[in-house]
Amino acid sequence: MAPSRGPPPTPRYLHLTLDSHTGPVHVVRYAKGAAKYILSGGQDRTVRLFNPDLGTEIKTYKGHGYEVLSITVSPDNSKFASGGGDRSVFYWDVTTGQTIRRLAGHIGRINAVEFNGDASVLASGSYDGKVNLWDLRAQGVRTPIQVLDDARDSVTSLSVASHLIVTGSVDGYVRTYDLRKGELHADYLGYPVTSVLPTADLQTVLATVLDSKVLLMDDSVGTALATFTGHKNDEYKARACFGHAEASVVCGDEDGRIWAWDLLDGKPMGDNPPPKVHKKVITWVEQHPVKSGEMVSASGDGTVKVWRDQITKNGENA
Repeated sequence: MAPSRGPPPTPRYLHLTLDSHTGPVHVVRYAKGAAKYILSGGQDRTVRLFNPDLGTEIKTYKGHGYEVLSITVSPDNSKFASGGGDRSVFYWDVTTGQTIRRLAGHIGRINAVEFNGDASVLASGSYDGKVNLWDLRAQGVRTPIQVLDDARDSVTSLSVASHLIVTGSVDGYVRTYDLRKGELHADYLGYPVTSVLPTADLQTVLATVLDSKVLLMDDSVGTALATFTGHKNDEYKARACFGHAEASVVCGDEDGRIWAWDLLDGKPMGDNPPPKVHKKVITWVEQHPVKSGEMVSASGDGTVKVWRDQITKNGENA
């Protein structure tokens, strides 16, 4: 999973700060592939489309009546979905800025949304403890095609990969649903789980827990292969991700620091502790899907920051 020379350095130079949102930013997602844009959602009830190279805001999507907590982008980048306090999933056309449909089926806020591989199905995870699966090909759809209701508390995060759906919830469990076999595998981590992300080979899952730990779990036997510590994360939802080529692990914390660890030895990369780069809790980090030298972060301080592996003319040394 990791190159023999070790992981590339985590992008640590500030390229741009995007401050169009009013209030905390909860999520920022890259477009797929070459990623010509990013989408962010926040407390101000908007989703905003940015060019991360130039820092220009391309479009603002308005329709939510409550905060936006989650975004997912379709594989062809033509559509995206968002969820939040409305208890409905909003399915959008990127170009027109119009809502294609709204999917109402939860009785609590929606914390996570994800498309499947061809964006024919959308999964939504909610405070109500349920994951709803929606068939986007069906016209006039009003009810989910399947409901996963095993969680005993709020579903905070989910990931859809091939035939697997992985969920994390406040009840402390990571649950892996094998839809092909009709099987459920559950691992109890002892503390609320705030993010889950499987590796590309679907053998391991990166899980963030409110015990100031990020765990790399063997999905078949439920044991922790590695534990990443040093950061502060015991109160707010934070999202960890893999660095480029899954050679490192990256997570923001409640002190406004971005931590990175070598996946193989679990040791922090760079300064320990790293410098504070946001004024409040970092809610989301995401590695560029193609470029090794770029990532983004979102924060409760109302900003999205674009990071590069070298100083650019637009940025400054962070």
